[in-house]
Amino acid sequence: MKVDALIIGGGPVGGYLAKQLAVMGHSALIIEEHEQIGRPFQCAGLINPGSMGKVGLESTAQTRIWGARIHSPFGTLVEIGTPERTRTWSVCRKLFDEAVVTQALRAGATLKLNTKPTATKVMDDRIETTCVTNGSEITVSSRVLLGCDGAHSWVRRYHRMGNIREMMIGYQIDVTGYSHKEGKLDMYTGHDIAPGFFAWAIPTGTTTRIGTFSRADLLQERSSEETLNSLLTHEIWSDRFSNCNVVGRYCGPVPAKPLTRPSRGRIMLFGDAAGLCKPTTGGGIGPGFDHVDSSLEHISRVISKDTINKRKADKVTSGIIKPISRKHDRARALRDAFLTSTTDEELESIFKIWAKPQVIELIQKYGEIENPIPLGLKMLKEVPEFRRVASKAAGSLIFA
Repeated sequence: MKVDALIIGGGPVGGYLAKQLAVMGHSALIIEEHEQIGRPFQCAGLINPGSMGKVGLESTAQTRIWGARIHSPFGTLVEIGTPERTRTWSVCRKLFDEAVVTQALRAGATLKLNTKPTATKVMDDRIETTCVTNGSEITVSSRVLLGCDGAHSWVRRYHRMGNIREMMIGYQIDVTGYSHKEGKLDMYTGHDIAPGFFAWAIPTGTTTRIGTFSRADLLQERSSEETLNSLLTHEIWSDRFSNCNVVGRYCGPVPAKPLTRPSRGRIMLFGDAAGLCKPTTGGGIGPGFDHVDSSLEHISRVISKDTINKRKADKVTSGIIKPISRKHDRARALRDAFLTSTTDEELESIFKIWAKPQVIELIQKYGEIENPIPLGLKMLKEVPEFRRVASKAAGSLIFA
């Protein structure tokens, strides 16, 4: 079987990549190891407006989220958002993933489920990939091999393309019985419930997705399930969870520091496989879509040539991912200054400033959890109290 592009992984990034290549006139085959698209999944199911605009799948949304209630470790509340501005979409990931892949199929791509790669043979003009599909072995010849196969990417490991440089772990449950404010998600902070990061409660239609994420080194031998239980039984917020019934559990890695070299000639990585989850939220679909859009012309050029200069090709892909990586590094530095390296007492003093009406106005205007840099710069410039408590953050924004 011959195709221009063999895409490993039928998630939203793989589906979006296949669609874009098919629109450009290239033949693309997606192979997915599971028997259905959209299962299993491990993310919180939030799609930012920019990413949603690229696929137009608002119909898969369970809740339009326009605001947030952000809670300090000691109960100080910062409440933001207005109904006129959509901040993010809470989607059914199965419906969303299926719809993205369906768009690819309608554009001309093809799909094989219950199929996984077992070996590759790299040649000058193509890559031959041996796959097992429904118990039978097939060989796919392609001009490019594109790994969109998640945090534990087979493509990345098989071709020794490096290790993820920051791996977090997320654990979440779906519950009934949680009381929301309509259109708003809740974020919780504190060392006991999300060491160095935050926990969340996201409305998902008739249920709520409650979760927490952190790094293994910050958990200090605690499990992610233990930190989530600390949230559910917290002396300040336990009443919110008292009527909750668990209907689902999910756990998975969050690769949040991009590889510096996401390619080996005709082999390229995208999405979680390339370490593209955001260090502030763990979201990977937005950066994955952006990386695809920036890479399409390069992929098309590689497909069109019988021979390529691997060194030059890898330099191009490194240059494509570098702006995304730089943006993530700045966001990570800001995250570390405010969450990862602060005590609960230090974080409380920051919340006290955030809760002031004039600061809330700045947050309403400039605040984006997906991109905290503009708000951080604005607050350093206009809020004297913030400058005094955020000296580490100032260095992060300037030097990262």
